[in-house]
Amino acid sequence: MSEPVVIVDYDPTWPGRYEALRAPIAEVLGDIAAEIVHVGSTSVPRLAAKPTIDIDVLLRRAGDLPVAIERLARLGYVHEGDFGVTGREAFATPPGYGTHDHHLYVCAPDWAGHGDQIAFRDHLRAHPKTALAYARLKRSLAATHRENRGAYANAKAGFVEAVLARARGLVKASA
Repeated sequence: MSEPVVIVDYDPTWPGRYEALRAPIAEVLGDIAAEIVHVGSTSVPRLAAKPTIDIDVLLRRAGDLPVAIERLARLGYVHEGDFGVTGREAFATPPGYGTHDHHLYVCAPDWAGHGDQIAFRDHLRAHPKTALAYARLKRSLAATHRENRGAYANAKAGFVEAVLARARGLVKASA
């Protein structure tokens, strides 16, 4: 059984937690990482979120994935595969961290989802009213889909797509 969906108020320690997690990842990956970024709701100031830090590593070359897997294993990360998302590889949290303390993903340089995550994050950071509407939606959906993370994620999809369309400039932003 998966963990229930729980949304909490923004925690100002999240950016520091991300930096503490990022440092050893950056050190072990070295120059094979083009960038390492904090994505997801915990990366947006004042946004309510599931209290899990999401980290994306964008590789310089797709062929570096085996090297990334080997290097991250030194820190205790275990490669779990792509979970059906081609271009993004998931890693299990090392022992000693909370079960859902953070999620680590290693992304191929051409994975479009990485750019979407950055665009979504940056749009919410720049548009507090949209972020507030997203927080309200997340709290409502968490109450409705507390025991079903898939249904929770699917129910947010329309909102996320609408924000991405505005972030990409496909429609005029109203907030």
